[in-house]
Amino acid sequence: MSQPSMTNFIVKRPWLKRWMTPLANWYTDAAGYRKLGLRADDLIPEESETVLLALKRLPPKEAYDRVFRMRRAFQCSLSHQLLPKNEQTKPEDDIPYLSPIIKEIEAERRERMDLDAMVIKK
Repeated sequence: MSQPSMTNFIVKRPWLKRWMTPLANWYTDAAGYRKLGLRADDLIPEESETVLLALKRLPPKEAYDRVFRMRRAFQCSLSHQLLPKNEQTKPEDDIPYLSPIIKEIEAERRERMDLDAMVIKK
């Protein structure tokens, strides 16, 4: 249920990575979510069971920080203002915190499905 990614394809080819890095940085900056203090994983929709379970597995501090970032971004959006430069999310702070948990849950579900579908022959 995680978002599709061509990251592995691009990273395996150094020439393509060198070409795509400036484009990816421009696109991320143009998206504007960092100017509101959000991280990329804050933008993952909460509509699937996998994401809801991942949110339940977050440590309390990370869950609180996520809610704080979402509320602050909503308030900025209502007032049509951006955060000051010192409060905006920096690229080095925009690390995934929810995606690894989602991938772990999906792997658990695949393993469970494989074990449930296993046929034992005598």
